[in-house]
Amino acid sequence: MRALRHIDPEQFDRLAFAPGEEAQVDYGEGALTRDPKTGRYRRPRLFVMTLRYSRRSFRRVVWKSSKQVWAQLHEEAFRYFGGAVSYVVLDNLREGVITPDLYEPEINRLYEAMLEHYGVVADPARVRDPNRKGTVENAIQHTQGTALAGRRFESLEAQNEFLMHWEANWAAKRIHGSTRRQVEAMFQEERPHLRPLPTTGFRYFTEVVRTVWDDTTVNIDRSNYAARPAPIGSLVSVRIYDSTIEIRDRRTQALLRTHPRALQAGSLELPEDERPFNPSRQSAFLLASAGDIGPQTKALCQHMFDSEGRVGHRAMWGIVGLAKKYPARLVEQACDHALRHHVYRYKQVRAIVERLFEQALERLDQAPQLELPLTQDHPLIRPAAEYGELFTLGAQHGAEPQPPTGETQA
Repeated sequence: MRALRHIDPEQFDRLAFAPGEEAQVDYGEGALTRDPKTGRYRRPRLFVMTLRYSRRSFRRVVWKSSKQVWAQLHEEAFRYFGGAVSYVVLDNLREGVITPDLYEPEINRLYEAMLEHYGVVADPARVRDPNRKGTVENAIQHTQGTALAGRRFESLEAQNEFLMHWEANWAAKRIHGSTRRQVEAMFQEERPHLRPLPTTGFRYFTEVVRTVWDDTTVNIDRSNYAARPAPIGSLVSVRIYDSTIEIRDRRTQALLRTHPRALQAGSLELPEDERPFNPSRQSAFLLASAGDIGPQTKALCQHMFDSEGRVGHRAMWGIVGLAKKYPARLVEQACDHALRHHVYRYKQVRAIVERLFEQALERLDQAPQLELPLTQDHPLIRPAAEYGELFTLGAQHGAEPQPPTGETQA
């Protein structure tokens, strides 16, 4: 009965793409290779990237795969081809796609950032749809059945060297079965359409999620880094590079802060102006503020700190605050007077400043007031008769009766 059942054959479209538009990537199994740790032969992972237009391929075997290894293999392929394509089609392996989805698949952040560096967009195939990337599937089978069939290698380097030689001297020079053209000739047509490579390679990073502590910092490798403007208690993404730390918004990936990576555990990267009041850190700030007022003010504050220590901060704050209400030169004169007469109390210094201010006001009141000469003749001043006519017209207009609301004059 199964043989008699009618089944309509499935239709497949013959996909065609422009030069430099698409590349397809996938993993397969390489030839048996001696493991340097165990001395036994086992199969490494075979990475293949194939240009969809020309079918030219890049092949490389690795023992282990990871997010960074996956991204680095793409970089090596782009450098091998001499440029990058617009789109990369891949399946939903964990190194490239975190969450498969028909409409909005979530791409691995490291992989996405690497592709963005080269101007490439990831285009994951649908789940259980290997035909979408049939070109690279055929390239893997072709490599396993032709180049690596029955071979063994003593190291990964030996296998990679053989694959490069085989691609350049055999695979690239073959006549492709569908196009009936040489692969190398099509690749030479496609090469000018590849995107130019950036001048610098991609900077690899490790991304972690951290909570902003109540001191507005995040902890990375036992060191703390300022995370403002991220609010306290929120989650942020942290990219850890070799020499820098980037703190980003977890949802939008917007860059919030950049810090140099601490060389010693227990370091704190937090600017002074972002810290709340702490008595143990105010001495230098107070003395610097007093120095902005004048040398005598700084000398008086220094004497208070030397004699009273941290307790003297209160009086120092008061003296520095006098410059916000009174002229700084009067505060400087008062501090000079206090030093010469051995006065080291804030209230006494404030009384001196107030007395100097009152004396300055009295001198200002006693100063003769200069009378400014007034002129009656000037090209901009009109004759008095014109102003008289203007006032008369205004008075006549105001005396005329106004029509009631809603009525008009005949």
